[in-house]
Amino acid sequence: MTFTKLLAGSAALALITGTAAAQDQMGQGTEDTGLYVGGGYTFIDIESEEDIGDNTNALTGRLGWQIIPNFALEGEATFGIDDGEFDYDGDEDDFDFDDNNDGDLDDVLNADGELGLDYLVGLYGKYTLPVTDAVDLYARAGYAFAEIDATFETAGGNEFSIGGSESGFAFGGGAGLDMTESSTVRLDYTRYEFEDANADGVNVTYEHKF
Repeated sequence: MTFTKLLAGSAALALITGTAAAQDQMGQGTEDTGLYVGGGYTFIDIESEEDIGDNTNALTGRLGWQIIPNFALEGEATFGIDDGEFDYDGDEDDFDFDDNNDGDLDDVLNADGELGLDYLVGLYGKYTLPVTDAVDLYARAGYAFAEIDATFETAGGNEFSIGGSESGFAFGGGAGLDMTESSTVRLDYTRYEFEDANADGVNVTYEHKF
């Protein structure tokens, strides 16, 4: 079981077990309406339909508006800060290119590659269930757009790029801990269902409410 799948399962369990307690305490911990901003660290695992993928580290900024005590709209932007490495196994026919100039396109291509996240932006609706005065559980869903770069160099010295723009639905959940009346620490899990790739992201952020 991968790290991100374990966190996803834990978040889902927390949401389920916390719902009953939250319903008994709906008067507690509800959020004030208004603007909030946040930022922090994101661990993201990306995999394409060609089974190319790896994890990478990123930084995330967030801007949100608490419309009513239990519902908010928020946008966020994530930028990769390093590249992950992957092993590419395919054949020359995938690129219609004769890498070793032997007159056919049936040879296998085995190469080491690097995968990077240029940026990832998304817009989400967030529904909050207060558990206590200081702890909230929430679910969110929306749409995200990403720019992903994956490059590898063949034995023949030729470099190829795979990736590009991806977009699709994103959904997940998490928990927030109020440190003060205006500051919160959040832990999020988000699943990204792109057209030609999928990703799992775990995000830890500090949030300030105005």
